[in-house]
Amino acid sequence: MKISTSIGAGNSLDPQSLTKHVQDLERAGVDLVWGGEIYGYDLVSTLAFAAAKTETIELMTGIMPIYSRTPALIAQTAVTIDALSGGRFTLGLGSSGPQVIEGWHGVPFEKPLSHTRDVVEICRKVWSGAKVEHDGRVVDLPLAEGEGTGAGKALRLMCEPLRRDIPIAIAAIGPKNVEMTAEIAQMWQPIHFLPEKFREVWGEPLEAGEAKRDPELGPLSIQAGGVVALGTGPEVEDARRQVRDGIGFYVGGMGSRETNFYNDLFKRYGYEQEATDIQDLFLSGKRAEAMAAVPEDYIDRASLTGDEGRVRERIEVYREVGVTHLDIDVARGTENPLEVIEKIKTWAA
Repeated sequence: MKISTSIGAGNSLDPQSLTKHVQDLERAGVDLVWGGEIYGYDLVSTLAFAAAKTETIELMTGIMPIYSRTPALIAQTAVTIDALSGGRFTLGLGSSGPQVIEGWHGVPFEKPLSHTRDVVEICRKVWSGAKVEHDGRVVDLPLAEGEGTGAGKALRLMCEPLRRDIPIAIAAIGPKNVEMTAEIAQMWQPIHFLPEKFREVWGEPLEAGEAKRDPELGPLSIQAGGVVALGTGPEVEDARRQVRDGIGFYVGGMGSRETNFYNDLFKRYGYEQEATDIQDLFLSGKRAEAMAAVPEDYIDRASLTGDEGRVRERIEVYREVGVTHLDIDVARGTENPLEVIEKIKTWAA
């Protein structure tokens, strides 16, 4: 397995710290770094900066929301970072959610499956050198009568891409979205992954998507993992609290009572009553109680925490279900995080 890790979601940004961080990760043997984009610093600029400060580490948007940029601009951005990095870029896409897309960007959160498929198709068309024509699909609605100047025409990318087959990753947790990902993407990026529930929750949609997959795409890569803390002391309890607070926030508050994709996933994992309780507590303002309601059983299986023997056993569980990129998040407060990364790299090899 390769090793990947996140450089954050744009909540803080210091050029010197970011430079040291990505260079340290590269030296420690991390294969891929990725970042999210919500409503902080933009991810594209951050990755372009990281590309200039590194030599071998792969870079990925994880995710670039499909609604916040036009498909053609997404394609241009991918070509640019891929060129700046010398072919080290993977375009990670996702729909995000109504809270961010409608609340921050002011764009309707509509037809995420069709929208994602269109963005992927248009990106690959741009990279191929074909002309891009707007034909009325979800992301390319034609101008209404009387709108526009009438000067628009089909265009093709005016620069030469370093690669015309830039890999695409899709963040997906819904069954239909996962099926589409297995059909059209090179990598699948789930969230809150439980390897023991892999076949039960994801088996059918993955098989359905792979049955329609173009063989030229190659096997589907899977990026999944969890928070890492080695030992038996307070640092492990702190790491488990980090896992608990993270899933509690997503299950309880990332969305409305009617629309919360992460709450739905938690129920599909078998935690139906817990998902309801966490959301009820969170939305009523009882955040501490909501976090406390996250079951210990989930934390055990969703993290890489404990003594070295247990963590190595958990890595093998991820390997057995087909994870190709073990995504690690070294727990906050770890004394020697690079040493931990180097150990995980050895065990995952």
